[in-house]
Amino acid sequence: MAAHRKPRQRSAGGNTARTATTIALAGAATATGFAGTGHAEPDLTPAQVKAKVDKLYQEAEVATEKYNGAKEKADAAEERLKTLRDEAARKTDKLNSARDALGSMAAAQYRDGGLDPALQLALSSDPDRYLDGAEFVERAGTRQAASVASVRQQLREIEQLRGAAHIELASLKSRQAELKRHKKTITGKLDAARRLMAQLPDEERAGDVQRASRTSGAGTARDALAPTPSGAVSAPNSRTSAAISYAYSKLGSPYVWGATGPDAFDCSGLTQAAYRSAGISLPRTTYAQIDTGQRVSRSELMPGDLVFFYSAISHVGLYIGNGQMIHAPNPSAPVRIAPIDEMPFAGATRVV
Repeated sequence: MAAHRKPRQRSAGGNTARTATTIALAGAATATGFAGTGHAEPDLTPAQVKAKVDKLYQEAEVATEKYNGAKEKADAAEERLKTLRDEAARKTDKLNSARDALGSMAAAQYRDGGLDPALQLALSSDPDRYLDGAEFVERAGTRQAASVASVRQQLREIEQLRGAAHIELASLKSRQAELKRHKKTITGKLDAARRLMAQLPDEERAGDVQRASRTSGAGTARDALAPTPSGAVSAPNSRTSAAISYAYSKLGSPYVWGATGPDAFDCSGLTQAAYRSAGISLPRTTYAQIDTGQRVSRSELMPGDLVFFYSAISHVGLYIGNGQMIHAPNPSAPVRIAPIDEMPFAGATRVV
């Protein structure tokens, strides 16, 4: 029996650094669904690591856009809920005032209602004045009936508002749970990407940073609001020019998922902020932005058009001409200029 047990009696200290790296890579890939089984993968080349990291970033961006959409809906539900509650409070105050008025009217009638109207007429020293008063009481009774009907209507309206508020509250809670799920997905993908990137040799990671810096335009773009790349086509109108100028001014800004500026952005947050600076309101998500304005083909692209990528429409950039765009790529790179060929082109839209 000892001979059978001996091969399994290996100390942890006997593992080599190379084996530890392989296990770490395999664990990161398995945790994110890259491996179909729980078996360790062979050593990955830097190119393979980068490919997996890019895939993780793209999957994280899909989740980010879903998060952005859910947050937009949650914010709208919260605003509607606040409006409903404010309206219910106003109507409740109005209802309480109407009830107080009815109570005063009822108390006055109770005090004056001891004598039969005919006897009051017979005993009155001024029958004409009494008749005028009787006519007033009749009108007051009509007003009282109208007041009672108004109170009942206000009660119904308040109940309807409370019912609508209950529905909005349920919607808000559902959106908040959705936000939590998407946030967990995003952070999981980004953590896995960071773990994979940590496996790259220092020179490989340094090379990526240098390439990002060269293409970001950082250090020069901030010196002018609207530097135009050499040979680029001029913007077709003042609004697209303003949007492009804004995007240029943000070159070098960090990518932060869910951010819409002014100091950090995700992809759709950058395009939304760029056009917001030009006085145009865009939806929050890529899959909503692509339906804004007029669809254009790749051959028809003009500076200021929004360009979209991947089949899930999960990434967007601002086209600046000459096959280039300004976009917020992912957490590994800042806002920068890049060719639109670097990702699978999915479509484009012209906002204005």
